[in-house]
Amino acid sequence: MNKSAIRAWILYDWANSAYATTVLAAVLPIFYAGVAAQGLSETTAASYLAYTHSIGMALVAIISPLLGSIADLSGRKTTFLTWFALLGIAGTLGFALVGPGDWLLASALLVVTTVGFSGSLTFYDALLPDLVPSPYRDDVSAKGYAAGYIGGGILLAVNLLMIQQPQWFGMKDELAGTQLSFLTVGFWWLVFSLPLMRNVPNLPKQASGLTAGGYLRAASKRLGGTFKDIRRYPQLFRMIAAFWFYNDGINTIILMATIYGTTLGIGTSDLILALLITQFVGFPSTILLGKAATRLGPKRVLIATLWTYVVIVLLGFGMSSALHFYILAVMVGLVQGGSQSISRSILSELMPPNRTGEFFGFVNITSKFSSIFGPFAFGLIGQITGNSRMGILSLLLFFGLGIAVVMKLNLNRGKADALRNADDPFPTETKPPATA
Repeated sequence: MNKSAIRAWILYDWANSAYATTVLAAVLPIFYAGVAAQGLSETTAASYLAYTHSIGMALVAIISPLLGSIADLSGRKTTFLTWFALLGIAGTLGFALVGPGDWLLASALLVVTTVGFSGSLTFYDALLPDLVPSPYRDDVSAKGYAAGYIGGGILLAVNLLMIQQPQWFGMKDELAGTQLSFLTVGFWWLVFSLPLMRNVPNLPKQASGLTAGGYLRAASKRLGGTFKDIRRYPQLFRMIAAFWFYNDGINTIILMATIYGTTLGIGTSDLILALLITQFVGFPSTILLGKAATRLGPKRVLIATLWTYVVIVLLGFGMSSALHFYILAVMVGLVQGGSQSISRSILSELMPPNRTGEFFGFVNITSKFSSIFGPFAFGLIGQITGNSRMGILSLLLFFGLGIAVVMKLNLNRGKADALRNADDPFPTETKPPATA
């Protein structure tokens, strides 16, 4: 194993998690509702934010499978990750320009950053099996998520001070402090991404002698082959379907928890402090769940985390005070990183090792299309009923279906399928033409 490349890979989770915590989970939902959406009702603001998340995820779902295939064929996973990360970083810096009433600008920037952030993670996830042998993947995947919790938590703590004590940082008011926090997230993401950009090499090309247009045509054919070939990997398809459901529930909780708390009258300081607690609870629990997955089996541990989410949804429906939000924040911290790191590891085990970019792109198209529905259902039900509490109950369906499908998963059979069908890096119809 290339340990320096693995360390750089882990550090990228430290880098991008600043966006996930400060922008997606903590500050932006409050900033959007209280500043950008001034003049709109709280329920309308929450619904607009949910719809914006859905639009961004739809765009990622459309482009990532094609780009994943191109990355596999060209070997340029690191290059594609870099460009998507830079897009997300630029959009994050742009949030510093958003002022009162600029909800349309904030929504546009959120779409841009969603594409950049989620697109970079497609290639980040696809690098895991390239860098880490199978026996170590649960552990390394968990370390990546754990590093993200610490990195995101540290910067979120600093950002909380910027917002609550703006004069300490030379800012005149809370708005300026919030805008400064967006700038720090962008630069944090950039600086700590540099080791991966520099130290994780692109792989040798799987297809040589192709022009840019040739790669695009070959990738398009290969993508069509992916939809046909998925039947050769029934356990992978089953895992993707399960991920399709439960990850939508997880993402909706991450994206909508803060603005949901706002609609219930919980103060900004309590909301952000609770999310900060989630980060530091998440660090040790993610490491422990990764080790538990190695010892007890990833399927068993994953199912336990998903049942915990069912409890979280039920408690969230009845939540009425800041104390309740703190309790739920701790519970989310206990399972969030573990559920996602174990999912990533399981998926990588069930994929042919020479087609990970292609299949992680396929995972993205399913998970991102599914992620349209969770926030959309949350926003639509809340808007129709005038009560955001009703929206959160829709998540029970996503978690219930996810658990039911995971329980039918046969990991040993899926691993055997992946290795047996890995000999040919191209579906027959997508092999590049022979050259003279």
